[in-house]
Amino acid sequence: MSILVFLEQRDGKLRSVSREALGEATRLAKQLGGEVVGVCLAAADPGIAALGDAGADRVLLATNPRFARYDGAAYAAGVAQAIQSVSPQVVLIAGSSMGRDLAPRVAARLGVGLASDCTALAVDGAALLASRPVFAGKAFQKLRFPRTPAIATLRPKVFGAVSGAGRTAQVVAFEVTLPASRVTVRDVVAQAGGKVDLTESEIIVSGGRGVKGPEHFKLIEDLAEALGATVGASRAVVDAGWRPHSEQVGQTGKTVSPKLYVAVGISGAIQHLAGMSSSRCIVAINKDPEAPIFKIADYGLVGDLFEVVPALTEAVRKINAHA
Repeated sequence: MSILVFLEQRDGKLRSVSREALGEATRLAKQLGGEVVGVCLAAADPGIAALGDAGADRVLLATNPRFARYDGAAYAAGVAQAIQSVSPQVVLIAGSSMGRDLAPRVAARLGVGLASDCTALAVDGAALLASRPVFAGKAFQKLRFPRTPAIATLRPKVFGAVSGAGRTAQVVAFEVTLPASRVTVRDVVAQAGGKVDLTESEIIVSGGRGVKGPEHFKLIEDLAEALGATVGASRAVVDAGWRPHSEQVGQTGKTVSPKLYVAVGISGAIQHLAGMSSSRCIVAINKDPEAPIFKIADYGLVGDLFEVVPALTEAVRKINAHA
């Protein structure tokens, strides 16, 4: 009863979400009794032998120039062929931007079910049980899979990676037959600044409509810099054109699960809560004591953000200076 894990890479480097997926696969394999097999599609070997340390017993490596950049049709064909070769009971794919596009393509090709954005997995006998939030995080849906393989995408930063004390994975060359290319990705233009993707951030400081304008987002940026955090924003802020869509947190933006989430001037609309309620620690700063955000916050501070945030930023900087 093997478990297949899609190993996501970008620009020839494996992403941390792959290690998280391998960690969960390792825990499930202890109950199912099978091996953990990774599949990596890349233009060249990104150093996957070291993933034995992260839990992989064996890795299928398919190299092809078309894998240099994400091509949905080519990647889906590669993963589907790996599944047919290994015949795993479970397939895990990180719920990243790439994974959310890839997983349904693979499930449709194989005619099997898909549980997306999972926050917990369990084994009942020899069957996989998946839990995922629904209704903007107000309830959790538990799913069984009538057919194998069971395919699930994992919410980033929810599942922890493991370490296997330097174990090396067996790397096996894997040949794939790719469909004719209908679309060619000629270039990918990265956003300036090399910012960490919100879904992979350990700490996020988000600003809402209470910031009152794009010119005041310097307060959010200063606090984020002091905390070593990434800047996020509510939908209202993005819709107003104050911040780019890449920073939007929420049901129509990005779903995040950082260790610390600081919500500044955000009231707590349902669609926003759906995107960040799984954060390990939530701090809310708002002048309205009845704001819905306080209902899920671990720590709440009622006050004027234009007074509170500069003072908090200064306090963090003083602590950093003495660290």
